[in-house]
Amino acid sequence: MTISNNTSHLVGVVVIGRNEGERLKICLESVLECLPYVVYVDSGSSDNSISIAKKLGVDIVALDMRIPFTAARARNAGVDRLKQQSDEIEFVQFVDGDCEMTKGWIQTASDYLDAHPNISVVCGRLRERYPEKSVYNTLCDIEWDTPVGEADACGGISMARMDVLIETTGFNPEVIAGEEPELCLRIRKKGWGIWRLGSEMGFHDADMLHFKQWWKRNVRSGYAFALGAHMHGSYPTYHWRAETRRTRLWALYLPALIVPLSIFSPFFIFLIFIYPFQVARLALNKRKDIDRNWVYAFYMTLCKFPELQGQLKFYFNQLFRSKSKIIEYKGGE
Repeated sequence: MTISNNTSHLVGVVVIGRNEGERLKICLESVLECLPYVVYVDSGSSDNSISIAKKLGVDIVALDMRIPFTAARARNAGVDRLKQQSDEIEFVQFVDGDCEMTKGWIQTASDYLDAHPNISVVCGRLRERYPEKSVYNTLCDIEWDTPVGEADACGGISMARMDVLIETTGFNPEVIAGEEPELCLRIRKKGWGIWRLGSEMGFHDADMLHFKQWWKRNVRSGYAFALGAHMHGSYPTYHWRAETRRTRLWALYLPALIVPLSIFSPFFIFLIFIYPFQVARLALNKRKDIDRNWVYAFYMTLCKFPELQGQLKFYFNQLFRSKSKIIEYKGGE
């Protein structure tokens, strides 16, 4: 289907997923307006995901799982299929299989790209579907509430110009975490802009109900920070260098200082109060929703420890020249 405004534009959709089941059905139904240019890229599902996509008339790409999987590789495979379908597709909407696009978003995003030829990627307000189910879902909902306007990067749910994806060779398939900011950095280097609208874009179902899931998700973030800094952390981008340093400060350097000093003199045990002070600083700095601020601030401080684990995992892989598999947080406690 052609999504049109003053000028007609052809929009293709790339949905990626694995074992999303009913969530995938909701996701695909929300983008059926773009048929026949909806591609579902499956990464080895063992549930009924592929049969769901078939029933909805969606084109399916089943990845060869003998090759290490990354979300970046899946999105590239979807773009390649869209290019095979039509060389007239101008915009590509990326969606994860656990998301539902808001009605009208695809039109809003394509209209914006049409009206702003210097913008290459656009995203909007993503909301967590069930923030009340767990504190970890609530944290995701807070995370999605980012400032409107020009942005350095977007998440996995966004609309991009096809010609820019071709120009930048798309996502880096070797990046197992943080592939979207890495691509956005390369896009910005070529002079293109990235924009976040205030419009409702969709719903995300994190289904994150256990502490272990939250921990793994932040291990993945730490790995992404270290990998991003390794690839682009030098002048002039300094990509994620500050994030990696903050993680080491709070989860490595300060504990390494406090523990030996406390053994030397019990007085130094009071240095541990720097952590609740940091929680208070973060909570009072946001000044939006008081209750959510304190929850967010507590976990933002605590997350430095799993982030450190992720960084160490990356450095270990670099030292021994080994490749890491993707770090998944869904699928149990």
